[in-house]
Amino acid sequence: MTNNSQNIILVGPMGAGKTTVGKQIANQLKKRFVDVDHELEKRTGVSINLIFEIEKEAGFRARETAMLAELLSCENTVIATGGGIITNEQNRELLKQTEGLVIYLKTEVKHQLKRLRRDKQRPLLQGEGRRERLLNLARARNPLYEQVSDVAFPSGRTSSYGMARKIVAYLKDPEKLKKNLK
Repeated sequence: MTNNSQNIILVGPMGAGKTTVGKQIANQLKKRFVDVDHELEKRTGVSINLIFEIEKEAGFRARETAMLAELLSCENTVIATGGGIITNEQNRELLKQTEGLVIYLKTEVKHQLKRLRRDKQRPLLQGEGRRERLLNLARARNPLYEQVSDVAFPSGRTSSYGMARKIVAYLKDPEKLKKNLK
């Protein structure tokens, strides 16, 4: 098992379940939970959409990098990252160098569409052509998630509770679960 003070960092596309699963993992392991985007909103007092509108993506990404660096210095924390965090090379380096365990929640576009069908908050999902946008994001970002992660879990049809249980089981016995994942 990972040591108890070690952080667990969840990466993956929007709609993969990072926040929902992360909260459940934190609860099961008695760790603190922090969502990078929610923490940014809390500290700035404004929505991610407003940060994007005023500072554009570059301004948001700079804030995101500072937040990630701060959170990675914490202990005993489950960290849910935003889907685009891996687009910044500095963030990828931070994730590769962390002593925490980086878990990639893999999901297919069809599952993202289902989970995000009512979402009006995410800047990159506004307007028509959601499916095409998600497909393009997957093509560009999936290799980057693979690059920074220590382990990947498909998050398609499994409930968030089931996914959290699988991850906690893995953390308790990585060798046993590796055999079950094949």
